[in-house]
Amino acid sequence: MPGSKSSSPSGYRDRNSTADRALDIMLLFNENKLVWSGAEIADEIGVARSTGYRYMQSLIGVGFVEEAPGGFRLGPRIFELARLARAGTSLSDIATPTMRSLASAIGETVLLTRRSGRFVVCVELIEAPHAVRLSYERGHVLPINAGAAAEVLLAWAPPDEVSAVLKAAPLERFTAKTLTDPVQLQTRLAQIRKDGVAVSQGELDEQILGVAAPLRNARGDVIAAVSVAALVSRVPRSEVKSVKVAVKNAAATISEQLTIADI
Repeated sequence: MPGSKSSSPSGYRDRNSTADRALDIMLLFNENKLVWSGAEIADEIGVARSTGYRYMQSLIGVGFVEEAPGGFRLGPRIFELARLARAGTSLSDIATPTMRSLASAIGETVLLTRRSGRFVVCVELIEAPHAVRLSYERGHVLPINAGAAAEVLLAWAPPDEVSAVLKAAPLERFTAKTLTDPVQLQTRLAQIRKDGVAVSQGELDEQILGVAAPLRNARGDVIAAVSVAALVSRVPRSEVKSVKVAVKNAAATISEQLTIADI
């Protein structure tokens, strides 16, 4: 709403690109104010009304905004972007029921992660019934070289992308067990591909055991990983094998559902 911003219009003067102004305009719309007049928009972003009008014409031209009684409202192109956003997040909707079953069966936290360049993003997390202090949660960005989930995602990435990631910058060390040597990491990735599952202990958090398996889409591409994160003290060595089997089975179930959904 007008006047709702904590900063004055002059705060926009450090951001002068057309793209910045276009984003500023679209972010003005909210459930309490769906229609804005041209004058209100110009005043809110701190530009002359003629300049504001030019920005609006550009947004109208690509369908992000359209004219409405009393001013302007978000346009039809936004609906298309929203549809694409929903399609991009449908992975969570499909994976969550199986993740909940896995978490309930083994009593440990289950994560859904995806790779983004040199990093891994936690997309979804089903917490264990008991408190476990983890260094990540939904939306957290994790390193590519530490932890079972990250290594699974890197193991099935295209070889040229893996090489680029490992050469881009020195790999960060988090504990004494973190692999930072590209050659050693490549060897580990090859073993993970052979096993179909990754097991890590103390690579990112010293007290955390991780077990992860890849999720495949309808084309067979690995698009995400499902993993278990547990305190090492809670999982005896004799039970690691059963956890691996449970995680692989969960991954297979989710992958089958992704294939059915043609994702």
